[in-house]
Amino acid sequence: MSRLRSKYRLSILNDQTYEEVVKLRVSWLNIIIALGGFALALILLVTLLIAFTPIRELIPGYPDGNTRKGYIANALKADSLEARMTEWQRYYETISIILNDGQPRAVNITPDSGHKYKNLDFSKSIEDSLLRQEIETENIYNIAELNNNGSSGTNIFFLPPIKGVVINHYNPHQNHYGIDLVAPPNEVVLAIADGTVILSSWALETGHTMAIQHKNNYISFYKHNSKLLKRQGERVKAGETIAIIGNSGELTTGPHLHFELWYDCSPLDPAEFIHF
Repeated sequence: MSRLRSKYRLSILNDQTYEEVVKLRVSWLNIIIALGGFALALILLVTLLIAFTPIRELIPGYPDGNTRKGYIANALKADSLEARMTEWQRYYETISIILNDGQPRAVNITPDSGHKYKNLDFSKSIEDSLLRQEIETENIYNIAELNNNGSSGTNIFFLPPIKGVVINHYNPHQNHYGIDLVAPPNEVVLAIADGTVILSSWALETGHTMAIQHKNNYISFYKHNSKLLKRQGERVKAGETIAIIGNSGELTTGPHLHFELWYDCSPLDPAEFIHF
């Protein structure tokens, strides 16, 4: 330690006159401190240049500005996609519960923080009025259909939806609100009466499912089909082919047609209205 503190004289002389130009008194400890301070200052300067200037993009493997913007954009898209997938999953779960006569659970909706919901204008626009008029004129999903005389009918005749054998009867105590019919493969499913297709979709539990709204508030359901031949909103006639028998969905043990008949949102025993 004493050697580090020993003083040394550094002199710079004029080569011609031997006059002492610069004179310094230093020690090894002072030299070490000076070199260490210079190294720290150099490291700090390089760090600041890399952190706050575009020089960092010259480092091999470091992403440039466009690449980082792409990372951020992809992260936002992934977050939005995840939220949308969650919404669709809840939607299909709710539809499945409704088709299986269950009670859908309430969903808490979180307002989008990116929109301002204050001082909203709820006045009717011209486009809104025209759309309302168009929908009311079409009225393709009217539940209370009228007969040809313009008044509600009292009698309606139903055709069998398929030529098959009943293997499971109507039993509401076991949450079985219809009948199961077995028929040969690729047997066609028929509409039991005139009406409008109000549902033509696929559900996890019931597979390819179709629902037809008939007059006098009757609705018929056709589940577990292999293929649907009519789309939502189409008009069908009694005896018209609407689907192909199948084995789709989770709640099935083999190819068959699950048929339900509802009246005013209440299930009915199809065997009391149709001769199978």
